[in-house]
Amino acid sequence: MKRARGRGNGLVERALRYDRLLVIAGVLAVIVLSWTYLLAGAGTMQEMDGMLMPMSSGPWTPGHAIVMLLMWTVMMAAMMLPSAASMILFYAAIARGRDTSGMPTARSGIFAAGYVAIWTAFSLAAVALQYGMERLALLSPMMETTSKTLAGGILIAAGLYQWSPLKKTCLQSCRSPLEFVLSHWRSGARGAFVMGVLHGVYCVGCCWMLMLLLFVGGIMNLGWIAGLAILVLAEKLVPAGYWIGRGAGVLLIGWGIATLLYAGATGPGMLALPFHL
Repeated sequence: MKRARGRGNGLVERALRYDRLLVIAGVLAVIVLSWTYLLAGAGTMQEMDGMLMPMSSGPWTPGHAIVMLLMWTVMMAAMMLPSAASMILFYAAIARGRDTSGMPTARSGIFAAGYVAIWTAFSLAAVALQYGMERLALLSPMMETTSKTLAGGILIAAGLYQWSPLKKTCLQSCRSPLEFVLSHWRSGARGAFVMGVLHGVYCVGCCWMLMLLLFVGGIMNLGWIAGLAILVLAEKLVPAGYWIGRGAGVLLIGWGIATLLYAGATGPGMLALPFHL
């Protein structure tokens, strides 16, 4: 009897380990595919002087708008899923204990789908903003703002937001999987999706101003994208993440002030960043 029980426990442990590996593999696959799509140009690359470079080409046809929405959505997945992986894995662990349907992996996928859905909604708003900026001639063909004044304003606003109470509240929820699950647990597939949406709302509240910095550094500037993704990851996972975020806020404010002073000294013109990839 004891031997059978021990064999049964071993089977359960192997099943749980296999389920955990499925969740990890699924999240990693989405992250890798997202970054691969961005590295391949995200459908926005055009040949210019013998080189492939990101271009914002008009007119804005429905097809072009769909390409831009897909680009933003994939970019958000590439940037945000690494920092959300710990929450998804924690949800999967809790779902294994509470899920009586025997499908905790599927629940984890639904949770992640809810999270991505919110960032897709953000991407839709970003595409609308991009369209408006292009109509006002505020974006260069490299998809970065041509106005140093606007760039300085965005940098300062993003830096100030890093110190705001709303940022702190949202970041706390992103940094505390246990607190989030205890406060927002819902059962079933619908509950998993709603929890993913709620977590996505907190993450958007935490990082939306940082994402607007893409209009400063270039929407398809891969170095800029990677730098922002690393900052988000550090804020959420590193023990000193709060202070890393606030330190970044101080740097952004200083950079924004310097940009505005430079704009006043030289007049309107394209913003020069230290690097482009």
